[in-house]
Amino acid sequence: MENPKLRQLHDEWLQEATIEDIKEKLDSGEVTSVDLVHMYMNRIANYDNNLRSVLEINPDALHIASSHDIERKVHGPRSVLHGIPILLKDNIDTGDKTHTSAGSLALADHYAAKDSFVASQLRGAGAILLGKTNMTEWANFMAFDMPSGYSSRGGQTLNPYGEFDVGGSSSGSGAAIAANFALAAIGTETSGSILNPSLKNSLVGIKPTVGLVSRTGVIPIAHTQDTPGPMARTVKDAAYLLSAIAGVDEKDPVTGTNPDRKGIDYASNLSETTLEGMRIGIAGSPFTERLSKHKLALADQALQVLKELGAEIIEDINIPSAEEKLGFDVLVYEFKPDLNAYLKATSRSNKIRSLSDVISFNNENPGRMLKYDQKLLEASEKTSGSLMEMEYVQALEKDQYLSRAKGIDHALEEYNLDAILFPGDRGSEIAAKAGYPSVIVPAGYVPNGEPFGIMFTGTAFSEQTLLKVAYAYEQATNHRKAPKLEK
Repeated sequence: MENPKLRQLHDEWLQEATIEDIKEKLDSGEVTSVDLVHMYMNRIANYDNNLRSVLEINPDALHIASSHDIERKVHGPRSVLHGIPILLKDNIDTGDKTHTSAGSLALADHYAAKDSFVASQLRGAGAILLGKTNMTEWANFMAFDMPSGYSSRGGQTLNPYGEFDVGGSSSGSGAAIAANFALAAIGTETSGSILNPSLKNSLVGIKPTVGLVSRTGVIPIAHTQDTPGPMARTVKDAAYLLSAIAGVDEKDPVTGTNPDRKGIDYASNLSETTLEGMRIGIAGSPFTERLSKHKLALADQALQVLKELGAEIIEDINIPSAEEKLGFDVLVYEFKPDLNAYLKATSRSNKIRSLSDVISFNNENPGRMLKYDQKLLEASEKTSGSLMEMEYVQALEKDQYLSRAKGIDHALEEYNLDAILFPGDRGSEIAAKAGYPSVIVPAGYVPNGEPFGIMFTGTAFSEQTLLKVAYAYEQATNHRKAPKLEK
């Protein structure tokens, strides 16, 4: 960078700076939001050619930053996120000059008419929407063998830690925040798509309860499981983001299930580092099967840390549905009506108006679009779209019964637990089917440098409890290390 002050801050301070670190310098005037945008843009230009994690930068980002700098001086900050750059997954609508495409060239020219609820909440908090991140195309609901992080629009996102799976489908959000291309990002999850890339990129990921964060303006897969959520380098940063994006939205009825209508400051309760009085159950077999000895050792070390923090540990808890096969029939049936409703509401200039149009576009451009086929899209198109098939009704009831009454809730009640610990992101499918929250946090690295993490899961709207446990563990270990990037 030409400016020596920015060059020094970029090289010596920015890389692992937290929201509170940045807020302190913004408040003192040592750094401006314009400076932050310049530094993050510089990092993206320098290091993202190899990673392909960011699809585009918001052309207005510097102007917004300048406006927020003036607002800070005249009126003070709106929130702790005021003037802080955030990236969003490419399936989240932003009513600005960036596209929303779900990674597909079929929507490469699509501009959302207005902000999603999530984007609106972030703007209201004063955050700068810096740009869009790459993702597994159609949130990995296009083909059975599509690799995590691949999209026809953005190519293949790579893991900044090395030749490891980047995780899907919020792959670009994971790689970008691990590489420090913004302070944090918003991903989306249907089943593992926040938790898995957070695991693979040594991040904290929060998969909220379905209903805590509105899905309005998010390109969907399945309305019973979809949720946006934060991905950040620390628990507290992720908690700040969760506080900003949570809220009741009359356009998304599931948000009415949230018992706390006034909102929660999830970061404010993260001051204690003791877990005295808390009971944590450890999910053993089958969730530990096929884990390497190195990952099992890291999981065991995490258990010992939790004990030292005062938690009462109950090992090898029984989750009755642990070995049940929870299929994807619900997603196949819900995808068609949900996507059709989203596409129908887009601008008339968008020629892709339905799932059928997506499939036709792909068939007309097989060289660019069908590298991994589109069997999942085709399977969903064959459904009626009415959600009246008995196969769907039975699959939905079965999934929710096995994941709740015979799954997470059973274990929590049987052992009087505050949370369940899973190694890595094993068990994320059960929480996804239940619509329940999970928080994943870095737990170290295996000898070849691959990141590993542990996941805490609870019942509906138990985010505060999960974050308390995750924060205490994080503060006691501080496992995260920044990746070494190559230009």
